[in-house]
Amino acid sequence: MSVRLDKVSKVFLDPSRPEGSVTAVDRVDLEVREGEFVTLLGPSGCGKTTTLRIISGFEAPTRGDVFISGERVNDQPPNKRDTSMVFQSYAIFPHMSVEQNVGFGLELKGRPKAEVREETARIMNVMGLTALAKRRPDQLSGGQQQRVALARAVINKPSVLLFDEPLSNLDAKLRDQMRLEIRRIQQSFGITSIYVTHDQIEAMTVSDRIVVMEGGRVMQIGTPFEVYSRPANRFVADFIGRVNFFPVTDASFSEEGLDADYRGVRIRAGSRNGDIREGGAAVVAVRPESLRLEPESGSAARFLRGRIDKAVYLGAVVEYEIDAGLDRPVMAVSHDPVVAGFFRVGDGVSLSFPPAAAHALAPEAVP
Repeated sequence: MSVRLDKVSKVFLDPSRPEGSVTAVDRVDLEVREGEFVTLLGPSGCGKTTTLRIISGFEAPTRGDVFISGERVNDQPPNKRDTSMVFQSYAIFPHMSVEQNVGFGLELKGRPKAEVREETARIMNVMGLTALAKRRPDQLSGGQQQRVALARAVINKPSVLLFDEPLSNLDAKLRDQMRLEIRRIQQSFGITSIYVTHDQIEAMTVSDRIVVMEGGRVMQIGTPFEVYSRPANRFVADFIGRVNFFPVTDASFSEEGLDADYRGVRIRAGSRNGDIREGGAAVVAVRPESLRLEPESGSAARFLRGRIDKAVYLGAVVEYEIDAGLDRPVMAVSHDPVVAGFFRVGDGVSLSFPPAAAHALAPEAVP
């Protein structure tokens, strides 16, 4: 493993709280394999940035151990760890040219000037920065500055590359481009990378695995497919994308999945997580894109009827909110409306879903 966290916790003093402290990171276990791209994902205050700072050495764990390349590094300062950080603010030197910024780390290590020039030129070529070599940071776009910061981190050939929300200052279109660029560069160099973001799409785009965090704890570790399609609990299901929850009772299990009663109709979920007991309650999670809509008089198997309350046409898709007499609207997404057609506000519809697209969870909100 390139990075391993063993029951790492971080407690900060906070006199404003009755207990006098706040636990930012709570017994986190994590193993990151060599060459892997892992993202720490969660809402603000969930502990992801503190976890990254503990790995980098900018924060010391209150309890637990941090290992990098098999070596315990709890007592090592940031400059002694074989890591490089790409910051949200870029942190490139305004008085230096692009070329000088990129080569600064090698110069600081006392490398021969010829080696610094050669390696700087090579890295800038890979990053697409060669034509910008003599420019100052104030002459660069946000995306170009981010590539400079990334090149400066990569040139030192660290064992671990750390990203602290590096794209949050860019506009939406540039963020889309830079996600793919960061992933391409990481794969071309094969550097173990740990990335912090609160953006679910960003995490899904760049990651080999995603670590979903909340309240300082790890909720789930898995591939993008696993955390989206097979969430460990209701928090993960609700945080990653959009989801409909259908509470069910009288659960039973078979090789095909979980069968249960929903408002007098037996429905099936093809997968499940959590402590669901035979004959007990559960929650079936179905993503909006997995719901199939038909006119209310249609012949398809259905488990729920409703009326279109809102229809938003977005070109490639139509997003619906459906009043089905539940606590909150049912969300559905229909693709390629030019072919599939679309419903209008007030239309009656029936809903169904393929069992493979439904995932059953224990009724508790979080573990």
